[in-house]
Amino acid sequence: MATGESSMRTDGMELLHSYHQNPSIKLRNQLVQLHTGLVRKIAHKFSHQCHEPYEDLEQIGYFGLIRAIERFDPSQGYAFSSFAVPYIRGEMLHFLRDRSSLLKIPRRWQELYNDGQKVRKELAVSLGRSPRDAEIAQKLQVSVHEWQETKLAAQNRMPLSLDATAAHYVDCQITLGEALPCPRSIALQQQDEERQQLQGAINMLEDKPRMAVEMVFLKELSRKDAAKNIGTSPMTVTRYLQKGIQDLICYLQPQTVPTGS
Repeated sequence: MATGESSMRTDGMELLHSYHQNPSIKLRNQLVQLHTGLVRKIAHKFSHQCHEPYEDLEQIGYFGLIRAIERFDPSQGYAFSSFAVPYIRGEMLHFLRDRSSLLKIPRRWQELYNDGQKVRKELAVSLGRSPRDAEIAQKLQVSVHEWQETKLAAQNRMPLSLDATAAHYVDCQITLGEALPCPRSIALQQQDEERQQLQGAINMLEDKPRMAVEMVFLKELSRKDAAKNIGTSPMTVTRYLQKGIQDLICYLQPQTVPTGS
């Protein structure tokens, strides 16, 4: 069993390397198939916490998996599963957040609720007190149950606390606050993407400037030690660093399209 899992991980990393070097829909689909278990595991966990169908959560999760595949850089040495989980989980949370938006109620209930508010005011004046649900329902010529359902539906359209459960399910363990994008998760994703962009730019440098940048800034060697490894003088390492930094700035700057006059 352990041998099979190890072989699957090895195959997965080989596919990820191949996709990173030469992306294709065929490779991406193979990677999706290879990691379906990751999506299903997270979907099962979410399905036990809310009333959304497992199938819907699974399908949404695949969007996150695809995003992770497209953005993963295997040369960074991260485990793909650790990289992909925030993307998969984030897609499902966004789905639940969207489902928890203002509830649409039938037009009849909207009209009934508006009429009920008018009746409530009229009865409050005539009775000299707040009317009971039964009195309002009798005036509206509907059952008490229907009037109470109408009130509940109308109340559910109002803004909720972030501690309220998502998707208006009383027993759902996921709160609206949890369904909102997590600033820490977003920051970590941005850091990962920026790190990958930086590494990609470093890989584009000429050999000597790249070696100087990696040794001094990534491995934190002194310029003297870097010079020994490269086989040159510390002064030359400084020139390599200056050129490397200038090239990195050019590679990482957003490309602007010149506009005509």
